[in-house]
This record gives sequence, C-alpha cells and structure tokens, in this order.
Amino acid sequence: MFKGIKEIREQLKTIKDLQSHLGEIDMNNPEEFLKKMGLSTDDLNKHFESMNDEYSTQITKATLKFVNTSDNVNPSYVYPSDSGFDLRAAEEVVIGANSRALIPTGIRLDIADSYEVQIRSKSGLALNQGLFVLNSPGTIDSGYQGEIKVILFNTTNQSIKIEKGQKVAQAVLCPVLNGNWVDLVEVKDIESKDRNDNGFGSTGIS
Repeated sequence: MFKGIKEIREQLKTIKDLQSHLGEIDMNNPEEFLKKMGLSTDDLNKHFESMNDEYSTQITKATLKFVNTSDNVNPSYVYPSDSGFDLRAAEEVVIGANSRALIPTGIRLDIADSYEVQIRSKSGLALNQGLFVLNSPGTIDSGYQGEIKVILFNTTNQSIKIEKGQKVAQAVLCPVLNGNWVDLVEVKDIESKDRNDNGFGSTGIS
C-alpha cells in the first residue's frame, strides 16, 4: 500500500515538473510545443521513419513451394500488391448448363504449418461467363500435397468449354490456426456476451 502511494507521489511530481517546464504553451501550436520540449518536426519525422524501417525489417516473406506437372506457365503474382495468384486448367473440360465440373490444375503445393491456401473465384470469369468456384473459398490444408483441383459451377443455360491454360480461379496464401494450435474443450455452457445468439440480420440493414 505504502509503495503504491509513493509511486503516485512520484508520478504527480513528474507531472508538475513537466507543467513547470512547458509553462504557458498554446497547444494549438504544435511547433511551439515541440520547441519547448527541445524537439522539431524534423526530429519527429526521422523518428517515425526509423520506426517504419524497423517494422519493415521484422516482416519476412513466406515461402510457398510448388510443383507444376502441367504444360502451363508457373503460377506467379502479376502485381506485387495482388493477394492471390492465378490457377489455370491443365486440360480441356466442358461444363454442362447449370452443372459443375472438377478442373485439374497440375499444381501441387507444399504449404507451411499455420498456413492454408484459399481457392477463390475470379471476378472476371464470374461476370463474363457466369462461372464461379462452387465452394468458394475452398480450403487447401497444409497437410494436403495432392494436385489442386477447382470445382467450377456453370450458372448459364448452355455448356461452356474451359480451354487448357485458361485461368479458372485464384489461390491466396493465408495464416491460420490449424489443429496443432487449437485445443477443443467441451464445456457445459458458453459465457454470455453482448450478441448472444442474435444471428442473421441482427445488426440491421443500414
């Protein structure tokens, strides 16, 4: 208890010293405030730049190894800002009207633990041809090393031929907590939270 009181007194003294040091400063004038603190805007800019540089060096690239058994070009990111890379059909496939088909890609992945690859529809394919990944996003677990095959659904009233080499989906590498890092614990009840069992539409429409 006495230790806590002592700490509070020291903190109050620090605040008083700071107030005495700052004096009467117009807080709407940041340059004057910084000057009183012995700083400048250049000092602050350099500080934040160094923080950004330090943060950047802490980010490491993920490695995603692949095997390409098709004649198609290797998967790649078209733009550095892209979230995913394209998957192409390894052979010609005809999808009947209002039907689905499994499209082989010839791509096998070596996905690191704590990651998954999500298979998502391509917006252009959905808009222009009415084709989308039926189970989007499909999940490729880190333990799966077989060929990636895409389930495409044809929403139109006519058959559509998928050409060999055609882009059929996109793959996105995502961090995930897999079974190695999750303990499933059975309990008698779940602690109440603000939303409880309010589901679809519970947050309103606007």
